[in-house]
Amino acid sequence: MSGNKAQNSVDLSKLKAGGFIKERGSDLFTVRLRVPGGRLTVDRLKNIARVAERYGGDFVHLTVRQSLELVGVDFADFDAVVEELGKAGQQVASCGARIRVPVACGGCEYNPHGLMDTQRSALEVDRHLTGSPTGHHKFKIGFSGCPHDCPKSAANDLGFVGVVQPALEHDDCIGCGVCSRACREGALHEGENGRPELRRECCSYCGDCITACPTGAWRPERNGYAVYLGGKWGRQPLVGTLTAFLLPGDQVLPFISEVLAWYGEHAEGMGRVRLGDVILKKGIDALLGRLREKFPDCVVNDSLPPTRIDTRIRGRLAE
Repeated sequence: MSGNKAQNSVDLSKLKAGGFIKERGSDLFTVRLRVPGGRLTVDRLKNIARVAERYGGDFVHLTVRQSLELVGVDFADFDAVVEELGKAGQQVASCGARIRVPVACGGCEYNPHGLMDTQRSALEVDRHLTGSPTGHHKFKIGFSGCPHDCPKSAANDLGFVGVVQPALEHDDCIGCGVCSRACREGALHEGENGRPELRRECCSYCGDCITACPTGAWRPERNGYAVYLGGKWGRQPLVGTLTAFLLPGDQVLPFISEVLAWYGEHAEGMGRVRLGDVILKKGIDALLGRLREKFPDCVVNDSLPPTRIDTRIRGRLAE
């Protein structure tokens, strides 16, 4: 069966939901691959290259969410593409109103700043949630291992940033001032006997003081994720808002599940709508109250709603 005849008998929206995206101005498709956390084994990468060379165009596309796309694939070759990709364990991604493949930085395996195992978190989310329908809109999740926040967590529907709460063992501190010089936030000042004191209102919980301390006086009291909700990019961007702090890594899945349940309930009847827009309409307190019941030690007392970014394009053109 030719590609054109086959396309007449299928729903293109269903194909897109399954990771097969009709290309502009042609009868060919882009095939989006599932790469949780942006990590590929060399064997998988080699296999993708072989499949792309055989069934695709002259190049592959690296997406902004750490995935690969095969371009110029004929509809008639879908089964063969999926089968051959699968030989190296490579799956096709999903699109549409579903939970998207999570993005993540390298985490704490080799990144000198990493505080949380973001790769483990991303793989866990991918295994249990990727491709699940939301019923309303796409849902994007991102993991950053430290406050440098390379994956831009607050631009996701749900973003996790690795943080550490530092604690000073006074008896081991020699008052050298190395930690104060290492702190970029100005969160440390000289206290009694020349020892540093922490101004928590200035601290980014990055752990630089712990890393810099030559005697080990600064130690990690508690690690976890700072959690941001309601972000998105696109035509009407929103910056997500802080909702939880020092969430343990083993609570990531339960936290996401609770947010998705709230989203599903409160977005009912609102059509195609992202989480951040639902929060703006229903109020951040409604969501915080629900989360606080399940995660009382982590959810913040209060927070701002997601912040809308005014791109000003329309306003400027109208002037």
